[in-house]
Amino acid sequence: MPQLSDTTRGRILFGGDYNPEQWPEETWAEDVRLMRDAGVNSVTLGVFSWAKLEPEPGAREFGWLDRLMDLMHGSGIGVVLATPTSSPPPWLGRLHPDTLPRDADGRIEWWGGRQHFSHSSAVYRHHAAAITEALAARYAGHPALTMWHINNEYCTFDYGDEAAVAFRRWLRARYGTLDALNSAWGTAFWSQGYDTWDGVLPPRHAHYLNNPTHVLDFRRFTSDMLLECYTAERDIVRRHTPHLPVTTNFMPLWVGQDAWRWSEEEDVVSVDLYPDPRDPLAAQSAALIQDLTRSQARGPWMLMEQAAGPVNWRGVNHPKPRGLNRLWSLQAVARGADAVCYFQWRQSRQGAEKFHSGMLSHAGERGRTFQEVKQLGAELARIGSEVTGGHIAADIAILHDWDAWWAGAQDGRLSTEVDHTEVLRAWHRALWESHLATDFAHPGHDLSAYTLVIVPQLYLLTDTAIDNLLSYVRGGGTLVCGFLTGIADEDDRVRPGGMDARLRELFGIRTLHEWWPLDARETVECEGFRGTLWSEEIEPEDDTVDEVIPYKGGELDGLPAVLRTGRSWYVSTLPEPHALRALLARVADGAGVRPVLDGVPAGVEAVRRGESLFLLNHGRDPVTVELPGTRRDVLTDVTVEGEITLGRYGVAVLRP
Repeated sequence: MPQLSDTTRGRILFGGDYNPEQWPEETWAEDVRLMRDAGVNSVTLGVFSWAKLEPEPGAREFGWLDRLMDLMHGSGIGVVLATPTSSPPPWLGRLHPDTLPRDADGRIEWWGGRQHFSHSSAVYRHHAAAITEALAARYAGHPALTMWHINNEYCTFDYGDEAAVAFRRWLRARYGTLDALNSAWGTAFWSQGYDTWDGVLPPRHAHYLNNPTHVLDFRRFTSDMLLECYTAERDIVRRHTPHLPVTTNFMPLWVGQDAWRWSEEEDVVSVDLYPDPRDPLAAQSAALIQDLTRSQARGPWMLMEQAAGPVNWRGVNHPKPRGLNRLWSLQAVARGADAVCYFQWRQSRQGAEKFHSGMLSHAGERGRTFQEVKQLGAELARIGSEVTGGHIAADIAILHDWDAWWAGAQDGRLSTEVDHTEVLRAWHRALWESHLATDFAHPGHDLSAYTLVIVPQLYLLTDTAIDNLLSYVRGGGTLVCGFLTGIADEDDRVRPGGMDARLRELFGIRTLHEWWPLDARETVECEGFRGTLWSEEIEPEDDTVDEVIPYKGGELDGLPAVLRTGRSWYVSTLPEPHALRALLARVADGAGVRPVLDGVPAGVEAVRRGESLFLLNHGRDPVTVELPGTRRDVLTDVTVEGEITLGRYGVAVLRP
């Protein structure tokens, strides 16, 4: 299977989406001059070019793309060629309205934006395959071509009639019989039993709450249908270029794709990452996505999109302060990225994203944005041979699963204050601030390589996943689980006792009497800290539990907020950030897991990739970091001994 390394060859890919069809052709020469000046070595072409390539049904207009491919090759710039299928031309929807998706209220999502396609439409799939075949056949042998990029940010839900037919087909394959479906969905509740497959529809707008397992299966179905669209196009380009890697770009923690399944179908795992410059936790949120993407890739990955400056889709779109783009780009490299790319090269003058920044902003080559991009390009070229392919060794795994997320997000849940991704961020933040290297894993993965496994929240767990956790602990691993874990099976059926009996035994819980969710900004006192978001009325097995941290006061006074049995910990609330950090640091230390570097000042991130130690200052004030021994800063080629001072948003890449 082709790898990212086949394209990077010891360098970091640097560039971004290039949309020259928006500009007069005489602009192209200037673009290439400035790309070379900035150190760009890779561009993505064709992402939104379907109407340009096929202006009417069956037509093929490739001359402009031929000239661009030749221009890029002659300039030493590789091309990631995209299939343009995320944004069909208006004629497809006009001539074939069945290709347009419908929302849960039955309204058509018309052309005029993007992602306006039904993933289940046979007509859409036919035309998508045809344009992909034409592209692959024409450019398979072109020397500029280095990688394929399929579609863009798959994210379309469809509740229409053709999707309904496909949904029923998917359900037949999953359950076999209506009796099995009725049992899995619990349709005895509210008189929902189905007597014919034709009666089964997508979970369209209902008078009151939809059946949660129905919604869960529709999430699974949507992910699978979009994956079918991806693999159909991937297989076409692979047939023409089996030696080239294929990717598509994830959105960070997007709810609609089971990215564990998707990443198994990609040669290169890519992600788009747009932290808010005003978010004080932006760096940690980015680190989470980077750790998750690296874990899905099981090695180096590709930052397909980021912004060189402001975006255009937040309420207020703030620019990045001087130095922040460089800092966040190098953070991605520190956490395993072998490609640092942007949307897009030249900022658009028209269209919906004309206020979304580009590497070359409206200010032009004298603008601060381009000058910072130019500096970054030079630095990435300098360190590429030192860091690319470098492995990040982690003794800790955080477990994450889309099925558990989907099931836990149902409308009829106990607390809308509990958000799966925010709980995940809180636990990852505690490890990130302690400089503890962290992977992510699926609950069904082999966990034996990890010393410590963290489960922030997995509401839904299959029997196989539970057995996997038990086997991990029996094998000598340390396990820490957060609240609302192991509550339901794969059909969202609550397990007897409110938590799987095997997990209750593992944690030393005799009875889980009741869940006590907390209101927004409400806290609960525990011995030594305060808990937020959630609490539980737990009766422990006194003869097996080794340690209890109790609630203090209120209805739960004296009952366990945290309990440990052997190497298994259960945390029934969400401790405030400093308390969760202290707890996990204590558990990690007891398990023999050490931070990347001791004594790192607050606001500085330490990451070890291969032989390189990255130090990243996420603050505006200079800070000094103490170091063991002598190191060489690859960015400056300066040798440092004993300590190093990092300026505003400063970065050092240190080698022995």
